[in-house]
Amino acid sequence: MGCLFGGMLHRAGHDVTLIDVSAVQIAAINQVGLLLDRNGEVHTVRVPAALAADVGLSPELVVLFTKTLHSEAALESIRCLISEDTVLLSLQNGLGNEEVMARFVPRARIVQGVTTFPADLVAPGHVHSVGFGHSQIMSLDGLVTPRLESIRLALDDAGLECEISPHVATVIWEKVAFNCALNALTAVTRLRIGFIADSLEATNLARSVAAEVVEVANRKGIGARKNVVLATISAALAEHRDHQPSMLQDMLARRLTEVGSLNGAVVSEAETLGFRVPFTEALYLLVRTLESSFSGDSAAHQDRS
Repeated sequence: MGCLFGGMLHRAGHDVTLIDVSAVQIAAINQVGLLLDRNGEVHTVRVPAALAADVGLSPELVVLFTKTLHSEAALESIRCLISEDTVLLSLQNGLGNEEVMARFVPRARIVQGVTTFPADLVAPGHVHSVGFGHSQIMSLDGLVTPRLESIRLALDDAGLECEISPHVATVIWEKVAFNCALNALTAVTRLRIGFIADSLEATNLARSVAAEVVEVANRKGIGARKNVVLATISAALAEHRDHQPSMLQDMLARRLTEVGSLNGAVVSEAETLGFRVPFTEALYLLVRTLESSFSGDSAAHQDRS
């Protein structure tokens, strides 16, 4: 996702540097360019990539696309680059990202949001994206400022359709519901979206998980809409059949997933509110069980968030 957004912003004329921890990825992008394949149109984008320690300039905007469990380490690695004017934008999956960012900059310089654009890393320096999406953003302090509008305009001009939404918390929870359903389900089954679409049982399970997450949001006073989430799931099942969600990619690569900031975080929220979400919890426990096979039992003992 970072390559997709960074590459498209760079193509639109913005000064972009991709920061990564993978030397292989960085080398591939710097040597031959970022190969950006969107809906069959392939572009080679000459955008620089670097380790955090090799970046010398303070950015106006940092777009955070790590998994939530890596957010703090990522921001810590660029702490010396964050100036009093730097804005942090999270378009990540999961819950709790704004709390992490608030440890690095004031709330007035934090923008949270969601995006529905898909992206798969085919190989180092090669990103594939099929279909279309949109993004919604809002300042954490709830103020619509010229700076926020400039971020929206930059994303919009780059083809990353974006709007400012005062209801971004609702949309974040709706995306959490979507990801708790499909991301975790594909991770457990190790099947692409198309196989889930072809199974009535899997589709019904995804819908049950989504309904549980929406109920948690509603009990918290957040107006997440079940019909919207179910429609988004139906659209993904129909349009993104070959897509491998990020949690599935992590599972296949035997990496720890962000299930803790998705299903695990929802389970914790439900417990705080005094009720259970059994379908969501079952997927959480199954993903953690699979993770524990990667490196002993260390993954299974991580905090939910």
